[in-house]
Amino acid sequence: MEKSLDTIVAWAKRRGFAYPGSDIYGGLANAWDLGPYGTEIKRNIENIRWKYFVQEKDDVIGLDSQILMNPKVWEASGHVWGFSDPLVDCKKCKSRERADKLIEDYITRKFVSELSATKNWESKNMDKEFEKNDKTALNYLLEKYWIQNLTPEAWTFEQQTAVLNWEKVKCPKCWSCDRTEPKKFNLMFKTQQGIVEWEGTDIYLRPETAQGIFVNFRNILDTTRSRIPFGIAQIGKSFRNEITPGNFMFRVREFYQMEIEYFVENDEKVGLAAFEDWKNLSKKRWKEEIGIKEENMRFRDHDKDELSFYSKGTCDVEYLFPRWWWELQGIAYRTDYDLKQHMQHSGKDMQYNDPYTGKRYVPHCIEPSRWLTRAILTALIDAYDEEKYTDWNGAEQTRIVARFHKNVAPIKFAIIPLLKKDEKIVGFAENLYKKLSKQYMCEFDDSGNIGKCYRRQDEIGTPYCITIDHQTLEDGTVTLRTRDDMKQIRIKPEEITL
Repeated sequence: MEKSLDTIVAWAKRRGFAYPGSDIYGGLANAWDLGPYGTEIKRNIENIRWKYFVQEKDDVIGLDSQILMNPKVWEASGHVWGFSDPLVDCKKCKSRERADKLIEDYITRKFVSELSATKNWESKNMDKEFEKNDKTALNYLLEKYWIQNLTPEAWTFEQQTAVLNWEKVKCPKCWSCDRTEPKKFNLMFKTQQGIVEWEGTDIYLRPETAQGIFVNFRNILDTTRSRIPFGIAQIGKSFRNEITPGNFMFRVREFYQMEIEYFVENDEKVGLAAFEDWKNLSKKRWKEEIGIKEENMRFRDHDKDELSFYSKGTCDVEYLFPRWWWELQGIAYRTDYDLKQHMQHSGKDMQYNDPYTGKRYVPHCIEPSRWLTRAILTALIDAYDEEKYTDWNGAEQTRIVARFHKNVAPIKFAIIPLLKKDEKIVGFAENLYKKLSKQYMCEFDDSGNIGKCYRRQDEIGTPYCITIDHQTLEDGTVTLRTRDDMKQIRIKPEEITL
């Protein structure tokens, strides 16, 4: 079925997955609070990932570094000087936009208008056409007009300015071409550390969790028995002062990341092999962890012209959102760049002493970095479905059902007493709820109408509903109803498992 982001947003708010931030005060632009069910989805995703990579694997350990770090960290990483976006202001309507996003929007509009004039294509067919040719709309027109294999985000300041003027790119709000020249804008949130206002030291809210891993590399070597190859995992919040946030939770200023820095021998052949291993593992884990449909995912390797100067390989894991393919995860072979930068700026030795060969070297690093907030959004979009069915009266009905993978579903079992006025039925249901809640996240629902209970549980994605009725009191069995096919069977409570 065709899904719109507006439909997902309305459903998410209605059913308690996510609420607009500061809602009673009119909200805050693109700030979203996770509701009760969204919080459970987040916990499920991060717990599954932590269990597999840290608990079950013997070559990855965990870390929880601070959000606020010494500002020299961000000087060494290049964020202070290089982590900025060029902005332009429309002189007519006063709106402010990122230069690269203006160009990307223009390219997409131009592509659609050109094809519409020659072929009667629907938007969904355009996606198929590009996949067949292994091109995106952006690369298609870049080859035609400007530079091959580079996105506008990677263009120089001068190139962006020239293209805006050359193509007379219009403001998306008022369609004026009268704008200021691009100005650089740092994406890091700045605050101050100190007790006297305006007299403290400037520090930043971290824009990524990775640097906390790199600056603790030496400490981890000194305090653990870690040997190359090994990884360090971290899950936490990051902050970016996005100029044009939007698309629900996809681009927000406050978000969660799940990052791993995996350190290997300083040999490019070894690094590239590890890079491929992490790509293959990521394909497997996205499906096994949260059950994303394979047809909605793709792995896009960066061309050499797209790579950062220190990178030997980068691959984006992309998901087909309602409007376009967007990035969920970046897998990058970052070589020894980060550790060498911190070694140079701090004066601390970041070399690894190999106990088997006696070699001392700065390890290379593979970074399979995931956006946890985007993973939550992806789980919501992938699960949402509207299904036609025939009720017991023979009438055709439509139900909204969230087909979450059982690992992700916020509620695993809903326990429903058929008659809330019958003390024995309610008592049996309460005891079963207490028992199952020790192992699973459950919900007790005695609101009455069994049909409405089922519809509500379908809409929040509960895999199983357990109904307690008069037969339960007779033979000890309960009705187990499955979400996806709505089938019902009688089962003994001790046989219930996820």
